[in-house]
Amino acid sequence: MVISTPFTFLEATNWQDYSLLDSGDGLKLERFGKYVFARPESQAMWKRSLVSEWKNADAVFQPTGEESGGHWNFKKKLDEKWEMKYQDLKFWAMTTPGRHLGVFPEVAAHWDWFRNLISHRVHSEKRETNVLNLFGYTGLATLAAASAGAKVTHVDASKKSVSWARENQALSRLSEKPIRWIVEDALKYVQREARRGVKYDGIILDPPKFGRGPKGEVWEVYKSLPTLLEACRECLSNDPLFVVNTVYAVRASAVHIAQAMEDMMTNDFGGRVDMGELVTREQSAGRLLSQAVYARWEK
Repeated sequence: MVISTPFTFLEATNWQDYSLLDSGDGLKLERFGKYVFARPESQAMWKRSLVSEWKNADAVFQPTGEESGGHWNFKKKLDEKWEMKYQDLKFWAMTTPGRHLGVFPEVAAHWDWFRNLISHRVHSEKRETNVLNLFGYTGLATLAAASAGAKVTHVDASKKSVSWARENQALSRLSEKPIRWIVEDALKYVQREARRGVKYDGIILDPPKFGRGPKGEVWEVYKSLPTLLEACRECLSNDPLFVVNTVYAVRASAVHIAQAMEDMMTNDFGGRVDMGELVTREQSAGRLLSQAVYARWEK
């Protein structure tokens, strides 16, 4: 097979409320709205450029032996949650036991991409667009798609994440947008949709390395992703618009993700696949920090 486009380092360049201040020595220093955090980052294999900024971090995440376990050390009292913004979207950020804060800023590059595709189809071509967002987390991709005019189905196994997403919907003043919120195992949901003949024009996939569904269903990305992609293929409309798959925390190349995407899409739909890494550029030294690999298809 031939990959349609070269490998791309994809940056989210439109942030105002987020910045990567510095990185190095296995850590990254980031600003989320009004607070600064230091978090582990195994990819940061170089030396830090800043000094005092690290000492002034508002909170530092201390990992334990478990893959995502650990705890926050707070240098000062933080709000339980605080408001952040990306363009016209507003959302709540907060510290969590799993080191995350409710947003993966680098994925905003995908939001901009599919918002343009959706907006053109809905407003220029006057065509309804149905989007499925799997592993939807706190709903920012869902809100980006809905704000562009899509009807969105948001699926996540965590009831807490879906509740958080709905709060973000209200904060963004998008409560009137047609969004279905589903708490369920992603694979089970898509397989059932395929049996029912339900079709989508766009699919957003952001699978974790490992996870469990509401009823204890086990998700392991290497074993489960091929089956999920097959089920997603069966749920695509006759004239799909886009599919995007972002994969974190795995020892996988973007080439592997792109090849799976081409197998899924190009034989029947044509179009093109691009692949690469989602990266964030430091303010301190301008180095690129790789966050995830991705592949995406568009008509």
